[in-house]
Amino acid sequence: MRNSPEPAPAPVIWRKSTYSGGSAGDCLEVNDTHPTHIPVRDSKAPHGPTLAFRRQAWAAFVENLKAG
Repeated sequence: MRNSPEPAPAPVIWRKSTYSGGSAGDCLEVNDTHPTHIPVRDSKAPHGPTLAFRRQAWAAFVENLKAG
């Protein structure tokens, strides 16, 4: 029996948050393709650390932002 190779991991796709400022300075990027968490990073440090939030926690955070 021949072992089949592991599938290549899906590329990580980051997008700028709609809540980030329009200037080049304050940019929060999120990756909403992860199945269980929402990774978040600073666009000025793309190779720096990320934070990962449970989807439910991220949804509550965004709802609170919308509510003001």
